[in-house]
Amino acid sequence: MILGIFTRTFERESLAGVLDAVRAQGLRDVQFNMASAGLPSLPAEIEQGLPDRIRTALASRGLEMAAVSGTFNMIHPDLGHRQEGLRRLEVLAAACHPMGTTTITLCTGTRDPDDKWRGHPGNVLPDAWHDLQVAMERALSIAEEHDLWLGIEPEQANVVTSPADARRLLDEMRSPRLKVILDPVNLMAGDDAGAVRSLLEEALDLVGPDLIAAHAKELYPGGVGWRLDYAHYLGALRAAGFRGPLLLHNLPEQAVPAAVDFLRGL
Repeated sequence: MILGIFTRTFERESLAGVLDAVRAQGLRDVQFNMASAGLPSLPAEIEQGLPDRIRTALASRGLEMAAVSGTFNMIHPDLGHRQEGLRRLEVLAAACHPMGTTTITLCTGTRDPDDKWRGHPGNVLPDAWHDLQVAMERALSIAEEHDLWLGIEPEQANVVTSPADARRLLDEMRSPRLKVILDPVNLMAGDDAGAVRSLLEEALDLVGPDLIAAHAKELYPGGVGWRLDYAHYLGALRAAGFRGPLLLHNLPEQAVPAAVDFLRGL
């Protein structure tokens, strides 16, 4: 596994400042966010030449872009919002190879109109799943056109709430370009360590061969991730044959050195 981090962990005035902060932690991989280059996370347009400059800035520091965030609400109740998200996704997709990445991360979405990470009772209705299928078909067409992979992450507040939902979507879409990102904190229900281990093992049984990245989330004292049995987590990933990026996120910058040391120690 390759240890990396979300670039948005570091708030700086310039792209160079963000990447210098990543490099100072001795990390190699990043999950990039266009906000780190001064743009919206999913921009309406990208200035010609910027993707090449981003790639050069990464390479000069020995960094690689494991993935770039392309999240938008794929089942937003407003069709126009979904269509605009897909249009912007295509803008981002065209920049991926010039930036040096082949993976875009997605949010499967929620019926909540204001927050794509907030749950909604409508997420479990058949029409929500249908809208996800329609949006995903278009997203996969974009991925095919630009030779990319798309990573979805089971998230309890979204329409794909579980590894079982992710498996269902993979089977229905039948595209090798659709992959899964595993974040065990999103699967945790309470502090029963045995139950969490069982959930993780079930997840790897269902989607292990389709993992494109794994997350280490909220890994700081008091954070939910701190309660995760990381020795078991990393061992289970290895046993499943995962050799990709393990990406830190949702932690304050001051917690990063300890989190990096902890994971390297395992």
